[in-house]
Amino acid sequence: MPNFIHKDLAAGRWFGLSILEQLGNIGSEVSRAAKWQSRNPEIFAGAVDRSLDLFDLTLADPRWFQTGRRYEIARAREVFCDAALNQGAEYGSQLKDLQSYFDQFALAARNKADLS
Repeated sequence: MPNFIHKDLAAGRWFGLSILEQLGNIGSEVSRAAKWQSRNPEIFAGAVDRSLDLFDLTLADPRWFQTGRRYEIARAREVFCDAALNQGAEYGSQLKDLQSYFDQFALAARNKADLS
């Protein structure tokens, strides 16, 4: 298994979370990246690294291997990379726009919605 930043989550805990919880947690890091993007390059870079780590953990979750969810997760990662690392050059994406996408998952997880 790759060398993940979130070692406790990579050890298996992440794979016990629902898709809503996984994407909601990714959204927390995306929000941090958005907050610090123009304020502090070091904190921003850390949030980007942690976001990518959580994306990669989610993509490694075997529950999503044979579903369309994996494609959505991979596309969200691609758009995040465009916004965070390429200033939206490919898709015109911005981190603040991605926040609203991920907020929906966090809200649904908090309300215990079931999308299995």
